[in-house]
Amino acid sequence: MPDTVTVRSSPAAQPATSASLILECLRIRAIRVPLARPMHTSSGSILDAPLALIEVVTRQGVRGFAYLFAYQPAALKPLCTLLDNLGAALAGESIAPFGLEARLQQRFRLLGPQGLTGMAISGIDMAAWDAFARSRDLPLCRLLGGEPRPIRAYNSLGLDGAKAAGRQAVESAEQGFRALKIKIGYPDLHDDVAAIRAVRSAVGDALALMVDYNQSLDVAEAIRRIRVLDDEGLAWIEEPTRADDYAGHARIRAAVRTPIQIGENWWGVPDMVKSLAAGASAFAMPDVMKIGGVTGWMRAAALAQAAGVPMSSHIFVEVSSQLLAVTPTCHYVEFLDKARPILTTPAQLVDGNIVLSEAPGSGVEFDEQAVTRYLA
Repeated sequence: MPDTVTVRSSPAAQPATSASLILECLRIRAIRVPLARPMHTSSGSILDAPLALIEVVTRQGVRGFAYLFAYQPAALKPLCTLLDNLGAALAGESIAPFGLEARLQQRFRLLGPQGLTGMAISGIDMAAWDAFARSRDLPLCRLLGGEPRPIRAYNSLGLDGAKAAGRQAVESAEQGFRALKIKIGYPDLHDDVAAIRAVRSAVGDALALMVDYNQSLDVAEAIRRIRVLDDEGLAWIEEPTRADDYAGHARIRAAVRTPIQIGENWWGVPDMVKSLAAGASAFAMPDVMKIGGVTGWMRAAALAQAAGVPMSSHIFVEVSSQLLAVTPTCHYVEFLDKARPILTTPAQLVDGNIVLSEAPGSGVEFDEQAVTRYLA
C-alpha cells in the first residue's frame, strides 16, 4: 500500500507526512552572487559568492533546500557536476538522513570525504534534513528536539585597514551587534595592532572583538605576534597558522594568553577529534558544509559538550542558527550572509541576535527571480 500523503495548498512550503521520503531527483544550479562588501583576507580576496544550489525533490511532493559555498569560481562547475551525478545515483532511495549519510560515506570511502566530496555529502544531508523538517511542518531545531530562540551573533568583516575597521565597528554597533570579528595578518604587526585599536577607539568595549589570521603565519611568527596582542583584550584569535596543524596550534595556545579558535576547516568529525585530542583550540567552530551537514554537526556538538568546549559556527547563518539552538555549548553564530540576496526569507537580526522563526525547515528557500538573475 502506498504511503499516505497530505499536501497543503501552499506551493512554497509543500509539506507532507510520509513514512519514508523517496528521492525523485536533485535539482542543482550554479550561481554567482555579488558581495555587498568584498571580503579581503590575508590569504586572498573574495569578490563574489559562487554558490551551488541544491533542491531535493521527493516522490511525495516534499522539497528540501540547501546551498554550498565553493569559495572559488573554478570549483563551482565540478561541484555541481558531482552533485548532479550523485542525484542520478541516489534516485529512488530513501532520504532518511542517517541512512543516506552512511551510504554516501561508503560510496566515497576510497576517495575520502574531503574537498568537493565532503561538501557534496554535507549539502545533500542539509537538503534532506530540510525536507524532513518541512514534511513534519516544523522548523529544523524543533525536529531535532529544541525550540526557536535568539542566537547571539557577531558581525564578520574583512582585512580593510584601520580606518575602515573603525568605521565598520561603529556601523556594527548601530546595527545592534555586540560582537565583531575583523581580519588581520597585515605584512607588519603594527598594522594588526592599528586595526584592533581603531575598533577600540571607535566603540570602546561595547563590542566583544575577535580577530582572524586566516592561516597566514607560521607557528613562530604567530607566537611572536600574539604575545603582543595578548594585551588587547581579544575574545579569540582565529586560525593563526595552517588549519590542519593541530600540534602547531597547541604550541601557540600554550605560549600565549589569548584564546585560540579553529574548526572551520575540519573535514568531518574525525578532524575535530584530532584537534580536541591535541588541545589545539579553546573553542570549536565547525562549518556545516565541511563537518558533514546537519548529521555531522550533531555529532560535533556532542563532542564539544563532552569536552566542555564552547561551539560557534562558520558562515551558513540560516542552518547554523537552527543547529546552534540545539547545541549544548552554543557560543556565537557568525553573521557573514553570502546567500541573503537569493533567499525568500533571510536570517533576521534583532538586537545582536539571530531570531529563529516557526517556519518549517532550515531557513533556506530560494527566491527564483533572484536565482535567475545570478545564474552562472
